[in-house]
Amino acid sequence: MTAQTELAPAEVHPSDPALLAQVLRPYKDHCKYLLSADVSLTSGRASASAEFAIPESCYIDDTGHLNAVEVNICYNQMMYYLVAKSVEQGLLEEFKSWTMEDYWRHQLPDILIARFNSNFRTPINPRSFSGEMEFVSVTRRAPGGRKPFLVAETSYRYRDADGGRCDGEATLAFVNIT
Repeated sequence: MTAQTELAPAEVHPSDPALLAQVLRPYKDHCKYLLSADVSLTSGRASASAEFAIPESCYIDDTGHLNAVEVNICYNQMMYYLVAKSVEQGLLEEFKSWTMEDYWRHQLPDILIARFNSNFRTPINPRSFSGEMEFVSVTRRAPGGRKPFLVAETSYRYRDADGGRCDGEATLAFVNIT
């Protein structure tokens, strides 16, 4: 454990059920896996600690473990909530000019997963597990004078009570941000 991870978060924002419901509104009812998420800001890095439950897979017979599609859906839900809370609370410099109306306008069409990598260590029980993600970096780019966009490097991990583990990294692109 490094000294940075031993420090208490500078800011903690407990899960907000009303905001969570709005963030998950685009999902079909049987695909709303994110139950709660606390958001923290430590040393300029925003992160989320979340609880999930997948009572039944939305697309396949029960595999008995968290699978790659569900990992991606859970990541999306956790990431959308982390971005929404970051905008609402003004946590990250790159989103400080955004209003919540900007977030709702950008949520689906303009937040893209450019790269997604998962490492499955041991099977995770999808009925009850936790997850974490953090923004490792967020940079503004405007290559060749084109429209600016944000690139966010993120990391994530999932665990269950029986030692199940999965982790990975994802690169996000926030386009049409002006």
